[in-house]
Amino acid sequence: MAMTRREFLLQSFGAMGTAALALEGFGMQNAFAQATDYKALVCVFLFGGSDQNNVLIPYSNYSEYAALRPTAATLGIPQANLLQITPASGGGTFGLHPSLTGIRDLWNQGKAALVANVGPLVEPMTRATFLNGTARRPFNLFSHSDQQTEWQTAVANGFISTGWAGRAADSLVNQYAATTGFPILVSVAGTPIFTTGVLESALAINAAPTPIRTALRIDGFPEPPDADARYQAMLALQQMDDSFTLVRGANQINAKAVQITALLRSVTEPTVTPFPATGLGNQLQQVAKLISLRNTLGIKRQIFFVSIGGFDTHNGQVNGGDATQGAHAGLLAQVSGAIKAFYDATVTLGVNNQVTTFTMSDFSRTGKANGGVGSDHAWGGHQIIAGGAVRGGDLYGVRGSNGTVFPTLVPSGPDDTDSGSGASGRWIPTTAVDQMGATLATWFGVPNADLLGVFPNLGNFGSANLGFMS
Repeated sequence: MAMTRREFLLQSFGAMGTAALALEGFGMQNAFAQATDYKALVCVFLFGGSDQNNVLIPYSNYSEYAALRPTAATLGIPQANLLQITPASGGGTFGLHPSLTGIRDLWNQGKAALVANVGPLVEPMTRATFLNGTARRPFNLFSHSDQQTEWQTAVANGFISTGWAGRAADSLVNQYAATTGFPILVSVAGTPIFTTGVLESALAINAAPTPIRTALRIDGFPEPPDADARYQAMLALQQMDDSFTLVRGANQINAKAVQITALLRSVTEPTVTPFPATGLGNQLQQVAKLISLRNTLGIKRQIFFVSIGGFDTHNGQVNGGDATQGAHAGLLAQVSGAIKAFYDATVTLGVNNQVTTFTMSDFSRTGKANGGVGSDHAWGGHQIIAGGAVRGGDLYGVRGSNGTVFPTLVPSGPDDTDSGSGASGRWIPTTAVDQMGATLATWFGVPNADLLGVFPNLGNFGSANLGFMS
């Protein structure tokens, strides 16, 4: 049966795949505009819930950790194996997981910090208000999908269809729309809600070693597609039949995708400093390449999303006889190596003070090990912030009941959701995702007047800026 013109358009729209995302603010005005006022945020999402109890460990007060995790079989890392760090604000010495050598090096250079005991919150919460129900709890605590969404949307008390990065981009698009039409938001890890806005949506591209010129392509056509008769027919049809809303929308999205693919095909493949040959390393290498093209793309603000999975370590989190080895250690080594390589690349590109990388994860994990040499779903954890504009070498966050930003590592203690002899150690965050995100967004250029639009619950918390950005 013959295909109508409208059916061809709609099927072409479907074939565009990730290239056919809704990209706003297009207009090929000046392909070589100089982006002198440039800033970028790079989110590294650790899917599965990373055990942050083994990321940042009290060294001066190691006995508290040792009581929680006394042996390798209970996930305990020996004090002698820790990478010692001393926060500038005091509070004693801490230790990083031995796999985090790259992060330790950035910390020592003053280019990395940690936000302690942070997680999704609707409003400030203590153990008492958690147990008696007088404080509003985040929706579906300890659920992977819900907590991933709440980290990415910064809305812990209901559903919202946009992410906080998307809303931040919406706030800035009128001021910082690229002269070439290239989007503010780019994902090298699918199409997460984090990079979905009302006006702006993410461009989803492939990771390295895919060349930039083919990182975004229109499915169903040869590469390059220009001489293909079907491709030329599609371009011609886009100029027709705009009387139907759905067809008009398909035409506009197709046209934008075609414009971006043509732009990327026109650039010279960038060369950046070496990266680890890992999944995360390849993603961040592609981000570094796009940043190197910032002037060619005519863009002054960018938000990137990359990710690594495998952190749901209910079993086999460590090797039975050596807690410094195992699944979690290997994942942290990838994170550390990739973030350090990415920072080094920004130094070479001359934008290390203009690019900030940060981690997010579903949740941390229980302080106590389970029977499978693993840990279970918990809540508050610690996140890494890295970049030249970071006030590094320190811990940040909101002080809790013990007077510090670091939680008390005692099951059924002042920071645990659990009670009784079976308490596992699920630390109640003292710092909200909203506060961490607002600190990054403020540095990025989101006006104070727009912060409540980007982080709707921010007004429930005492401070909108944690102070870790200069």
